Amino acid sequence: MSSSGWEVRFSNSRQIPYFYHAEKGLSTWEPPTEISQEQLHQLPGASKYLKAQGASGPASGGKDGQVRASHILAKHSGSRRPSSWRKENITITREEAQKIIEQHITTLKSLPPSEVPQEFAKIASTESDCSSARKGGDLGWFGRGQMQKPFEDATFGLEVGQLSDIIYTDSGVHVILRTG
Repeated sequence: MSSSGWEVRFSNSRQIPYFYHAEKGLSTWEPPTEISQEQLHQLPGASKYLKAQGASGPASGGKDGQVRASHILAKHSGSRRPSSWRKENITITREEAQKIIEQHITTLKSLPPSEVPQEFAKIASTESDCSSARKGGDLGWFGRGQMQKPFEDATFGLEVGQLSDIIYTDSGVHVILRTG
């Protein structure tokens, strides 16, 4: 552990580094604000996990005009492809899918902000009807025109670390966490 108490660890579910403070029990995807860029690269684990990330930490990596997000998807019988890795034939209604996502939002909003990214990835990995579940819901970097319009608009309208309200697309019902 460093004198600041922070160290760099690697999220296996999201496949990106994060910052962890053992004494405070805090974790964050973004570099801690009290640490300079120079100090950041001196943290335990930095040489192993930040070397390919550039000077601004794990949130860097996207091109100009791109965002990074994770999501949890609940498909329903009216989804454009009502099947998933979880269930071959999805028969729930849109309203039932909405209730599922509402429950996830309630759970996530009840947590301290520092715990949301890890819990989001945990929920996504078991509950999301998208194949991104195996990556904790992480969709990687994307720009405009790559996602369905309601999803794109919602993601670009969020701040990094912010959770969306319920989003409806042809794929189903989503909650989005903007990560970059």
